[in-house]
Amino acid sequence: MNAPQAAPRIAGLLWVPVAWLGVSLLSASVMVVLYFIALFSHAQPGAADSALYSPQWYLSLVTTLGMWLFTGWTLRLLLTRSSRFPKIFILWLLASVLLAIKTFAFSPVSDELALKVLLWPMLAAAVLVPFIKRSMRVKQTFIR
Repeated sequence: MNAPQAAPRIAGLLWVPVAWLGVSLLSASVMVVLYFIALFSHAQPGAADSALYSPQWYLSLVTTLGMWLFTGWTLRLLLTRSSRFPKIFILWLLASVLLAIKTFAFSPVSDELALKVLLWPMLAAAVLVPFIKRSMRVKQTFIR
């Protein structure tokens, strides 16, 4: 009888997406904590009202929470070797690039800082999308 073969383990260059998602999850977690600290310090009596807590600020909070959840879910798909991971990871990279473009276009930061923010997601997408789409290792690990 044929014994069922297990999918190959995550190894080699597949650790690059694991590391990228892990660092992204960590940075999104820090941002969520900072947003909640600011939100709860604002909710205290006697806190000064400022334009910081505008609808755009709350939209940024929701966006950060959404990216935190999306990053965690994508990392879970990778670690469980789900067959949905390659497509979801490419969508996650696209969302990261779109958020970086939003920062570049709409945030009141210097162009130099915005370009630094835009550089890493663009570089990651340029390297990781072809790897995810063409790698035999990815196909053997995630597509059963």
